[in-house]
Amino acid sequence: MSAASALSHAVRRIRAAHATLRTSESAPAFTGGVVAAGLGLGGFAMLVLFLWVVSPFPDSGLDGALHVAADCWLLAHGGDLVRTETLSGAAAPIGVTPLLLMAFPVWLLYRAGADAVVPASDGKVARSAVAWLIGGYLAVGAGVVVYTSYGPVRSDALAAALHLPVVAALAAGAGAWAERGRPRIPLPGRLSRVTAAVTVPMREVVAVLRSAAAGVCVLVAGGAALTVVTLALHPGAAGASFTRLSEALSGRLAVLAVAVALIPNAAVWGAAYALGPGFALGTEAVVRPAGVVGEPVLPDFPLLAALPQAGPGTSLTWAALVVPVLAGVAVGWLAVDRREPCGLGRTAAHAALGGLACGIAMALLTGFAAGPLGTGALEEFGPSWWLVGGMAAGWTATAGTPTALLVRWVRVRRASAGTGSGWAEAPEAESPRTETPRTETPKAETPKAEAPESEGPESEGRATADAAPSEA
Repeated sequence: MSAASALSHAVRRIRAAHATLRTSESAPAFTGGVVAAGLGLGGFAMLVLFLWVVSPFPDSGLDGALHVAADCWLLAHGGDLVRTETLSGAAAPIGVTPLLLMAFPVWLLYRAGADAVVPASDGKVARSAVAWLIGGYLAVGAGVVVYTSYGPVRSDALAAALHLPVVAALAAGAGAWAERGRPRIPLPGRLSRVTAAVTVPMREVVAVLRSAAAGVCVLVAGGAALTVVTLALHPGAAGASFTRLSEALSGRLAVLAVAVALIPNAAVWGAAYALGPGFALGTEAVVRPAGVVGEPVLPDFPLLAALPQAGPGTSLTWAALVVPVLAGVAVGWLAVDRREPCGLGRTAAHAALGGLACGIAMALLTGFAAGPLGTGALEEFGPSWWLVGGMAAGWTATAGTPTALLVRWVRVRRASAGTGSGWAEAPEAESPRTETPRTETPKAETPKAEAPESEGPESEGRATADAAPSEA
């Protein structure tokens, strides 16, 4: 086959594929992706422009403020930024994603994915609509990457190319899947044949995912509680750091906005601390319940001003290990189906799989919540995703499996006790009432029916005896 014929064949296939997708479905989906990206950029631009307007002495003009808004939008998707103007002259990466900022574009993509599949007639059309939606979103993202490729804080094109499509596909796909009633996801041919041989009821899958979500919520809530307790015990250090960073009102508002955006990150760091691995504050310092090892390199920031000092751990720091135990109990409690408990083996498997899913989720959260803040000592900043994920899976599975077995035993015992006392006694109490009329009715009717038969000969005898004297 010549090159010309191969090219013409490819062109015909592209035209045929394009003809199978109606314009009325592709255009709104593509536009929805563009609108979702534009709304996200607009939200970040409004916040940055507000701080730029109230600042008495802004360092840059309008272009610089819009550049910062675009940088924040990319950072909210997990993309890294690079600072070019540093004291050492070397470029310094910024790899910590504010999780609160990430919630805004994820929510927009989720809603856009749900709206894109509303007019879809079948699954194929819905998947095509989601693909066009993601394409429109990534088209805007590519323009943002080009726009932020220069300046004192520029974007990392490779990190944006790796994170932006993944976040867009997961968020938009989740919204479309939920909107269509959570149908079964089609798998490739070989994988579908393998999974077809394994039949798992949907209620068991829901139990595993529910238990994993409960474990993640308990870990993050426990980490947030540890952060609040630490800040409450050292209010002066956090307040002094807040006032040192800026004297102007606009500067303090900016510091407050950054601190609020990093509160979920602090909760994840607290969960990593409670799990045992802790988190790194530089390449030579680690903070964990066992103590602070090394000399931490701490940027001047309110959320970092109240960390414990170097030295061994105390009974108060070791008490943080209660958090993963409670997370394991939550996993085990929700791994048991309330309506129909499974066998011992499947119950233990549900708890173990719930712990594994909890570990995977915590690893993903930690990967976004931590990252480098520079070079040298600040190259490692935050918890390690694989250590946190492994410890979360180990803690929740170890504490969740016996909890699930205990909960199953209690519920089965209560159900059997209720069946033996209530469900078995109720028919016994009602049976005499229903059978009594049936047994007593013949007894009551028999005398009435037999009375004439028994009294008949006696009456005839009396009549004969009475008639004999009269005849005589």
